[in-house]
Amino acid sequence: MKVGILGLGTVGGGVVNVLKKNGASIERRTGVNIQVILAAVRDIKQDRICDTSNIKLTEDPFEVVNHPEIDVVLELIGGTGLTKKLVETAIKNGKHVITANKALIAKHGNKLIQSANKNKVRLLFEASVAGGIPIIKSLEQGLSANKIESLAGIINGTGNFILTEMKEKNRDFDDVLKEAQSLGYAEADPTFDVEGIDAAQKLAILAAIAFGTELQFDKVFTKGISNITTEDINYATELGYTIKHLGIAKRVGNGIELRVHPTLISNEELIANVNGVMNAVLVKGDALGTSLYYGAGAGEEATASSVIADLIDIINNQTSNHILGWKSQEKLTVIDTESIDSEFYLRLLVSNMKGVLAKITGIFHQYNVSIEELIQKQIDENNNAHIVIITNKVNTKDIMGIKAAIEASEFNQDNMQIIHVESLD
Repeated sequence: MKVGILGLGTVGGGVVNVLKKNGASIERRTGVNIQVILAAVRDIKQDRICDTSNIKLTEDPFEVVNHPEIDVVLELIGGTGLTKKLVETAIKNGKHVITANKALIAKHGNKLIQSANKNKVRLLFEASVAGGIPIIKSLEQGLSANKIESLAGIINGTGNFILTEMKEKNRDFDDVLKEAQSLGYAEADPTFDVEGIDAAQKLAILAAIAFGTELQFDKVFTKGISNITTEDINYATELGYTIKHLGIAKRVGNGIELRVHPTLISNEELIANVNGVMNAVLVKGDALGTSLYYGAGAGEEATASSVIADLIDIINNQTSNHILGWKSQEKLTVIDTESIDSEFYLRLLVSNMKGVLAKITGIFHQYNVSIEELIQKQIDENNNAHIVIITNKVNTKDIMGIKAAIEASEFNQDNMQIIHVESLD
């Protein structure tokens, strides 16, 4: 099998290194010798993390996708502009394509997969979600006998690193973000990571695979972690919870919930103990029940592992064009955010005057919302207090009504913090 690579950075170089290290054992398992014969790079003179002595290098990426001898193109450069044209060209030229590009798949995957089906080639993207964790193959193959009921994942290592450091070392968000940038976990512009866009792209892919629907990235409710404070972390800990930034996809009747947001989960949940830059996805199937998939969500060889696994799938003819290409897609409507039922964590800053608590509970009574747990603590010399509440399961629209009523009151001193509380088992 002759392979062309678009991009020899961290992942592309990792693929070359892993193939060199494990090529003999891969050939024993598959009976096929995988050869990387051509790679497109920005600068041929630049130093590489891999040996390129047996690989022709070019600065023209179209030379790769138009090369007559190449069977499979590995798209490892990212982006959705030029990259989309390159992938479209490779597919039209009858070449299989493997990509680690979650933005490309989330935004353009529906049409690209249709094109791959039409041209009788495969478009595979295991490495686009959760790095080295074989979560897409698990959903497609290992769990194929199950009707997937829900999945919840820590699918962005940067956000998980920040929340872990905030909890374990009592640091604030801005401080940890600067460290994440210095360590290379976060970009100079961290918006995609900390505001949940990266996770939303990955969740859209996982949900489409799990539920057999089209990709629906534009319908994922997305909220980041930039407004999470050390107070929230500490109050959650006191109540027996950990705050994680989760992507959640769930069947509810004839619809599905698609949401990415900070979430309080019990310290007893397995996923609550996934820390640092690690990723994990919890999947609930009707036959197996709950299973957890854990591992490195990024990195040179971890992501290369998933790319090469897709190569081996093509050799073994194990997959079709992912189940997104099936014509018998389920028609599941994405549920509007305000219609979602959930428990909630609420943090209020109020004047600590007589009768305030009674007024707050009166507002909750108006919306028929029960309070499961409550903490009240005076926090400053101005007699202001934090009131932290865990509600019972309630409609999101009602919580927003409570928020509006409290923030309009004379005793309120700040915007109310609202965080979902989930039980994942």
